[in-house]
Amino acid sequence: MDTTLVADLPRVHKVTPKDVVIASWICFFAWTFAVYDFVLFGNLLPVLAHDFGWSAATATGANTWVTAGTAMVAFGVGPYVDRAGRKKGIVVAVIGAAIFSLLTAPMGWVMGLTGGLGFVLLIVIRSLAGLGYAEQAINATYLGEIFALHYSSPDQARRRGFIYSLVQSGWPVGSVLAAASIAVILPMGGWEWCFIVAVFPAVFMVIAARHLKESPQFLARRHAEELLAAGRRPEALAYARASGISLEETSTPAAAAFKGESLRSTLVIGISFMLNWFGVLAFLILGTSLLTAETGKAIAFDNALTILIISNATAFCGYLFFGWLGDRIGRRNAIGLGWLLCAASFQAMLMAPNGDFNLIIAFYSAGLFFMIGPYSALLFFSAESFPVHTRATGGSLINAAGQVGSIIAGMLITASLTRGWNWIDASFYWGVLPILASGLLIFAARNVDPRHVRRD
Repeated sequence: MDTTLVADLPRVHKVTPKDVVIASWICFFAWTFAVYDFVLFGNLLPVLAHDFGWSAATATGANTWVTAGTAMVAFGVGPYVDRAGRKKGIVVAVIGAAIFSLLTAPMGWVMGLTGGLGFVLLIVIRSLAGLGYAEQAINATYLGEIFALHYSSPDQARRRGFIYSLVQSGWPVGSVLAAASIAVILPMGGWEWCFIVAVFPAVFMVIAARHLKESPQFLARRHAEELLAAGRRPEALAYARASGISLEETSTPAAAAFKGESLRSTLVIGISFMLNWFGVLAFLILGTSLLTAETGKAIAFDNALTILIISNATAFCGYLFFGWLGDRIGRRNAIGLGWLLCAASFQAMLMAPNGDFNLIIAFYSAGLFFMIGPYSALLFFSAESFPVHTRATGGSLINAAGQVGSIIAGMLITASLTRGWNWIDASFYWGVLPILASGLLIFAARNVDPRHVRRD
């Protein structure tokens, strides 16, 4: 290997403590801003339905189409990030979500002029705004690689999951900010201004991106591939060995995700993620309907903000706990244990006497804690389960599987209620049982010792 390549190695691989701190803070804010826009449409859907004159079926149909579009965007982002870089992926996701949030604002005017065409355009724009949802998989990939170089010793490695969970807590923070902005902005200027406000994070990301260092593993892989493409195979292999990466897989990232060691991770973690999102839809997204319906738990919630506060406070605590637990018993084991306890908690909530507010809310909160909390371990575990060549693609496939699960669960729950099922039965069959299955299936994934740092 020539001296130029040797000289390149320290520059490519060096990550300072300052770099890690900056990356963690920027990723936290990126997560917060991206989630803000992602949840905004769902929170404002009743207002949009009223303004546009949509029926309940039209509103839920619009949400289903947007969910499907979001899944497609999430699928497509991974290969792009594995080719263009993690830093660029984070910036594109946050700025893209902000831009399409801004384009949502004039949709009322557009639909008034074009009718059905405007409705289709709204679905397309909100689907592209799904870049905000896709950003969490990019974050997991990027931080997993940055942390692998900085927290290198076994003792340091056992703190990675907890630190990552602090960054991922941007999800409930972004959700609360979205709800708060709606409460403040909606009475003052209408729903359009709620989407306009979401564009300002793009300014922050343009400035902050200058201080974000690209993943060293990605740079090493790209440089090795450039050497291969130039016909310098011996140098490429030597550089890859010195960088701690593998060049065994040279197919496209999308194809590599379904080959070799990646196949098991893609299928097992992806299907587990999809099944668990049945529960996310049944108990979180449709949680208010289950709790307030006469055929559900028949609890009168005069203020939906109560449920929002409970769910997001529970999510925040759950993220931190399972981030910490995964560092000690392994992330796969923490996820499986959490989701099994989640199924038990929600089943207890369904069986609790109607009208017993305290008991129902206690089991509901426990269910959310054990369902949402493991996601801080899951996304990090996903990043650990793939080599650098296909890491972003594999993570994005798994991330998109959640939206697929949400679509299927929505169709099944709607069909069941239409056929005369009550909310209790529908939530058991399409919520509790899939969560239980996801908790069992995840144990089929390859275990990763939390003390082990994957560099390839």
